[in-house]
Amino acid sequence: MQLRYSFRLYPSTAQRTALARAFGCARVVYNDALRAREMAREQGLAFPKAGDLSKRFITEAKNTPERAWLGEVSAVVLQQSLRDLDTAYKNFFDGLKGKRQKVGAPRYKSRRDTRQAVRFTANARWSLTAGQKLRLPKIGDVRVRWSRMLPSTPSTVTVVKDSAGRYFASFVVESGPCEVLPTTAPELGIDLGLGHFAVLSDGTKVDSPRFLRRAEKRLKKAQRALSRKEKGSRNRDKARLKVARAHARVADARREFHHQLSTKLIRENQAVAVEDLSVKGLARTRLAKSIHDAGWSAFVSMLEYKAARYGRTFFRIGRFEPTSQVCSVCGVKDGPKPLHVRIWTCGACGAVLDRDVNAAVNVAKAAGLAVSACGAQVSPGLVPAQRGESGTHPTPQPSTVR
Repeated sequence: MQLRYSFRLYPSTAQRTALARAFGCARVVYNDALRAREMAREQGLAFPKAGDLSKRFITEAKNTPERAWLGEVSAVVLQQSLRDLDTAYKNFFDGLKGKRQKVGAPRYKSRRDTRQAVRFTANARWSLTAGQKLRLPKIGDVRVRWSRMLPSTPSTVTVVKDSAGRYFASFVVESGPCEVLPTTAPELGIDLGLGHFAVLSDGTKVDSPRFLRRAEKRLKKAQRALSRKEKGSRNRDKARLKVARAHARVADARREFHHQLSTKLIRENQAVAVEDLSVKGLARTRLAKSIHDAGWSAFVSMLEYKAARYGRTFFRIGRFEPTSQVCSVCGVKDGPKPLHVRIWTCGACGAVLDRDVNAAVNVAKAAGLAVSACGAQVSPGLVPAQRGESGTHPTPQPSTVR
């Protein structure tokens, strides 16, 4: 399977200018090709092919005074921009045919987009120098902060500039069979939630970090400072960067938490089962901010690809399975229960069940995993106070019971 490794880049001032030129040229070629295809569609003409677009908007455009500056960047970057447009159209049409999830039609790129990227393939003859710098054509040797060694020789590298002004090099490498882990016995079911980020079928409960909630005060302060700055001023650009960096810290912390937890679960268990949640539907409710803060979709995606990478088994059960209504001990369906009911007693066998652990056990059983239901018979443990609730308050606060 193909894996992507991302490393931080630290280009010099001249290299930043060269990268900005590459971003701009790739964007112009993309927009020119998109405009040509849209005009052909409106006029009822045949859809222009990629080869014709490359000849018209790259090869011939370089010989015109209006587009002569396209020759200042690597031609591979411009070719990959056209490939990105082909991929965007393919995803759009596959969504209409039901082959994948629906996505919108390709849109024009703007110089004000918060994310800019260019891709170099092997044809661009990029390389790693003896000093472990990234040598890019018509850009130079860029300093890279390596956090690990690449498992194999990468096939492509994508240079990305995010909204916080940071540069990254994203390498695509092939993962070999040597990464398959030894077989182990445990099999696990996972119930995702908001009170606890994940509850495991063995009774373990993983607290929800709530990275966005904890950073709300700092984000609010930075956003207020941005709103006071005059549009188009340099001070507004500086304030916008502060807001973007604050959001980037939250996203990085959440991603690190997802990676650590997913790697731990995959390494320690032979099979993992989760419920296929409708995150898009849940995000339309009043809990939208907390649901986006949890990042369930990203976490489940990590579990899925890491299971394939390390030779584990991954199951995704249907979202309509009554995992919270069925007793994991005797299998009797006891009916739906309000959300404030966290512990309930089965009317058939008399087992005292924790709602979340019982759901995790049922998730594993629905996937056909051999798990024990004894983990559901647990007494409620102590829940640590969140950061906003801890400490001494100057005035007595009303207690809330959930």
